[in-house]
Amino acid sequence: MALRRVARKPWPRNGQMVFRLRAAVDDRYRDRRTIHDRKQYVGPAGSKREIVFWSVDRRVGGKIMAAYKPSWRARAGPVDRAGESVSNDNEIRPFRLNMPEEVIADMHRRITATRWPTRELVTDRSQGVQLATVQELARYWTTDHDWRALEAKLNALPQYTTDIDGVEIHFIHVQSKHENALPLIMTHGWPGSVVELLGVIGPLTDPTAHGGRAEDAFHLVLPSLPGYGLSGEPTELGWENGRIARAWAELMDRLGYSRYVAQGGDVGAAVTDAMGRQAPNGLLGIHVNLLAGAIGIKDQLPAETEQERAAHDALNTFTTDGFGYFLEQSTRPQTIGYSLLDSPVALAAWMLDHDTDSYYKIARAFVDGKPVGGLTRDNVVDNITLYWLTGTAASAARWYWEFGRAVAGAAGKAPPPVSVPIGFTTFPGEIWAAPRSWVETVYPGLAYFNEADRGGHFAAWEEPELFATEMRAAFRPLRKS
Repeated sequence: MALRRVARKPWPRNGQMVFRLRAAVDDRYRDRRTIHDRKQYVGPAGSKREIVFWSVDRRVGGKIMAAYKPSWRARAGPVDRAGESVSNDNEIRPFRLNMPEEVIADMHRRITATRWPTRELVTDRSQGVQLATVQELARYWTTDHDWRALEAKLNALPQYTTDIDGVEIHFIHVQSKHENALPLIMTHGWPGSVVELLGVIGPLTDPTAHGGRAEDAFHLVLPSLPGYGLSGEPTELGWENGRIARAWAELMDRLGYSRYVAQGGDVGAAVTDAMGRQAPNGLLGIHVNLLAGAIGIKDQLPAETEQERAAHDALNTFTTDGFGYFLEQSTRPQTIGYSLLDSPVALAAWMLDHDTDSYYKIARAFVDGKPVGGLTRDNVVDNITLYWLTGTAASAARWYWEFGRAVAGAAGKAPPPVSVPIGFTTFPGEIWAAPRSWVETVYPGLAYFNEADRGGHFAAWEEPELFATEMRAAFRPLRKS
């Protein structure tokens, strides 16, 4: 059986071609393929499969050209007589990350060659990300940060890819050792990635090692959003919350989960909200930690108590002085994309300029050497580097464009109700810390609510143990439903 070449993708270049081979290669590349290892494993429903670890060098003008995507991946699927795997539409393929060294060197060269602006004329972040913060981040990035450490951390986890609705979706799938663990799909946001969720894997899948009970264990599925990080980029319009939500339902079905729960913050909150409104078969309930729906109905939200008025002030500040990134990405993501893919420092500054609370916590880690929780220098630079090396800053920004047009198209129409139980946790450092009255306005069927005593917009990243405690409490009543 001849092997099928599934994709060969040219990347931006200066007179040179860079190719990414995404699956089996056909016969003309057979002499350039290096087989690294072969492993047998038992797949779904007891099927026997073989993983063939291989890589291919594509030479142009005598030079080995390395792609911005991983240079080799593990693939698993039906095995032909030659022992090679052949892809199929519902195939779930093991994934391994290995970025070419020359791409990392090019990133460091670009950081070193940065053309710096003069210092801001204010003593706060009102003019944007402060020069001292970005310069210290750049210094750390080129001298102390170890990308290979993150690669090793990710490769120590069960990672996979699968094609859903025309997009290759990357995901981490960690199964708990505890019986009757509840499957949970968690969705990251922007400017995050699966990196922001790594800290909760242990507490959620192995609660007994983190002060919890065995009956509170979860099987975790952590997908990378389409166009973000290690997932593929959509090549057509329409990848808004609803379409991603349907893809996640397909993913959980493909993994064999007939009952599960979902959680998300930031972009992930919007996707999880859509899942709750679609109520696919098997979805038991949802939890979110950002009240994204507040933006469109802020004039209808209560403003009687001090807490409610403070939330209104925070929301008004965001919509008048804090949403520069939101406005640009929801109207002109392609325009900002040129800067984000050309300069690592521009990318870093853009990603740091998200919200006041997380910015000052991150600045404290770099300038003062005093990180807050999981917002350490390494974790922050890991996340930025993942965006840079995968070249996904522009494609990630396009979600906001899709979101804006979906919202405009639905103007004046009441969204379908969420028909599954809803949990919500308010973290004090959130962009707007939603009081219970606000949450009940957006989600009349609220089943769980709590106000945490610490944490901000990136709650799972910043306070993973506290966040895990909230997940256990929110979903505990649904385990036997």
